[in-house]
Amino acid sequence: MNTQLLSADKDPMGAAIADYHRHGKAGKLRVFSSQFDEDEIPVSLLFRTYRTMSPLEQTALQMAEGKILDVGAGSGCHTLALQEMGKDACAIDISPLSVEVMKERGVRDARHINLFDPHFQETFDTVLMLMNGSGIIGKLENMPAFFDRMKQILRPGGRILMDSSDLRYLFEDEDGSFLIDLAGDYYGETDYQMQYKQVKGSPFDWLYVDFQTLSLYAAECGFAAEIVKEGEHYDYLACLQMK
Repeated sequence: MNTQLLSADKDPMGAAIADYHRHGKAGKLRVFSSQFDEDEIPVSLLFRTYRTMSPLEQTALQMAEGKILDVGAGSGCHTLALQEMGKDACAIDISPLSVEVMKERGVRDARHINLFDPHFQETFDTVLMLMNGSGIIGKLENMPAFFDRMKQILRPGGRILMDSSDLRYLFEDEDGSFLIDLAGDYYGETDYQMQYKQVKGSPFDWLYVDFQTLSLYAAECGFAAEIVKEGEHYDYLACLQMK
């Protein structure tokens, strides 16, 4: 698993978050992929409040309990919502600029940490992985290492609340069938690269995983998986708990 942290000169999302936080506006946060056309992330979306979050996110925040780890916290919107609920949350991100902004916005415990850094030894009751939280796993082959890491971080009875999407809709034919090359790479394995103004990040792997595949890997690694809530477009919130 990737244990690296970003530096400020390779942190396009952090630069966009910092601009929006300090100036109330930001330029285009551009997203490139070898599999898709160029896209753009609306930076204002990264500053949404609980009231404007999706039902999946709201459900996850309501379910989170005990000592909570918010992974890939970005601008800190989820952690701030948890704090407003009176919950105990630690926010981590590999983006140094995002961590600065989180602290400025009032996140009480924001740290520049990679989830997979073996030196990070704290334990938690809930690990929160939202905004396609499965993405940081990168590839299916990393699933066993991911669940091993979760066993180190989770306290007894702890659980992971993770959302993801099933990208099969991208392969849907007019008759409703799905044209997926089963001999190729898993269809949810993607790659991305971001750019904000002159700041261009390095390419990275990103995983979208269908629930059936997630639950199979979870079972093999000693976790029980259940769908808590389904979204409107092949997205879902899963709860993963050690057996």
